[in-house]
Amino acid sequence: MPNARHTRPARVPALVSKAAIALALGLGLAGCGGMPTNPSLYSVKQPVVERTNMVLDVTTSSAGLPISEQQRLNGWFETMDLRYGDRIAIENPGQNPAVTNAIRDLAGRYGLMLSDTAPVTPGYLQPGQARVVITRSSASVPGCPDWSAKSDMNYTNGLHPGHGCAVNSNLAAMVADPQDLLEGKKGSGETVIATSSKAISTYREMEPTGKSGLKDPGTAGSGGGGGGGGN
Repeated sequence: MPNARHTRPARVPALVSKAAIALALGLGLAGCGGMPTNPSLYSVKQPVVERTNMVLDVTTSSAGLPISEQQRLNGWFETMDLRYGDRIAIENPGQNPAVTNAIRDLAGRYGLMLSDTAPVTPGYLQPGQARVVITRSSASVPGCPDWSAKSDMNYTNGLHPGHGCAVNSNLAAMVADPQDLLEGKKGSGETVIATSSKAISTYREMEPTGKSGLKDPGTAGSGGGGGGGGN
């Protein structure tokens, strides 16, 4: 009879077994990763305002801005789709008020006023030139949407990383002037009480419609019937 052979299970090296255990634990804890870490009530994703400067150098004269340059500047305004929220500034080394007035009149056609100070722009102006700068702001919320938190567990009671993305993104897209997200509008110092109460004053001071009595509808326009028929 053949001799029976006893097979013994191979021994796994201790190093391999420890690595397998660590890998299993790591996979088990992977589902707990990405938990929210923001314990405050404020959204991490906030609107960011960016400014872009666009420049056009125009040739000036002692009388101001030539007609040809005014037409070129107006065409540039139309191409840039000049709109509410844009800032227009002038870099006028010659300090010629006629140049400023000509550019102010062109900007006024689009309902915009000139800023007091021009931003710093690259490049040098040639003698007899002025620089018109359009500063346009845009608002966006970087990093939205954010679905990085993939865990349902929230041991820190924190806000989701994407919290506030929808509201802040809509606000950044709808605001007419992105600069209002940085600072509010400054008042001009003029009182608007009289203007706001003008409609109320007109209503109160107007004479009642029934003061002169009711109008008699009368019989104007009504035809009288009559006449009898004879046998």
